[in-house]
Amino acid sequence: MAILPTHRPRRNRKSEVIRNMVQETNLTTNDFIYPVFLIEGQNKTIEVSSMPGIHRFTADRLIDEIGQAVELGIKAFAPFPGINDALKDRLAKESANPEGLYLKTVADIKRQFPDVVIMTDVAMDPYSSDGHDGIVDPESGEILNDASLEVLGQMALAQARAGADIIGPSDMMDGRVAWIRDVLDRNAFSHVSIMSYTAKYASAFYGPFRDALDSAPKKGDKKSYQMNPANKREALRELALDEQEGADMVMIKPALSYLDVIHAVKANTNLPVTAYNVSGEYAMIKAAAQNGWVDGEKTMMEVLLSIKRAGADAILTYFAKEAAAVLRRG
Repeated sequence: MAILPTHRPRRNRKSEVIRNMVQETNLTTNDFIYPVFLIEGQNKTIEVSSMPGIHRFTADRLIDEIGQAVELGIKAFAPFPGINDALKDRLAKESANPEGLYLKTVADIKRQFPDVVIMTDVAMDPYSSDGHDGIVDPESGEILNDASLEVLGQMALAQARAGADIIGPSDMMDGRVAWIRDVLDRNAFSHVSIMSYTAKYASAFYGPFRDALDSAPKKGDKKSYQMNPANKREALRELALDEQEGADMVMIKPALSYLDVIHAVKANTNLPVTAYNVSGEYAMIKAAAQNGWVDGEKTMMEVLLSIKRAGADAILTYFAKEAAAVLRRG
């Protein structure tokens, strides 16, 4: 006589109600931070060719986009600016201009939507004539870490004055969290949070983002400051430093190919952990869906669920509006 199984895990899968009852990971719109692209001009939206469904917005149209996202339940936004080349220089001076595109738009968003959270980006590359996240030595081509901190601190302070709720240093310079925290605290912005890009990898998945904002380096690459994709323990070293320096939240970027890093960071900190579901990850799913190779909606939701399951408390994702609409349908 055959011995029948005693343990039957399928009993917990036998109906939709039971499956939902025992589901271990759940997505909500509270999990999403929506990255949006800002450009000069008026009354324009321009689709990013390598990111179907994602647009670059002038400030007036960006306000409309944020309003639509708020209606879907999204409450946090991360604007990234495309700066006119004529305003770029090697010291990224435009980054601290209170009358510039980025800071004026941040202030306007906070005036019109005072309850949303705005996370700003601190790195020199959108404003740098060199396209790097730090100051480039004109003779050696070296990225000058300590000299860059002064620029990053002034950039963060200007963003706090404009109304930023969370400062997001994405530059990967050593010591920048401590430097920015000190600048903010000395200028009465101790209430402004820092979400550090703790482990930002030198990834091939950033291509569509750089297309969207024309922010690729003019010479060289970013491997001397962004992390080697082969390394996981190094992320834990960066985590320990960010905790010591005063980060309020930590981030892993990209997300989908670094789920193991998200999991390791989550296991080694009590700080909130975020992950950036980057442009290349978005583009791959969209391209496959357009070719009929995958179900785009189901794949999107599975990817976002996997990032949260790995340990992310929040996810920066270009899918935010689309996923919020799916969640609203139930």
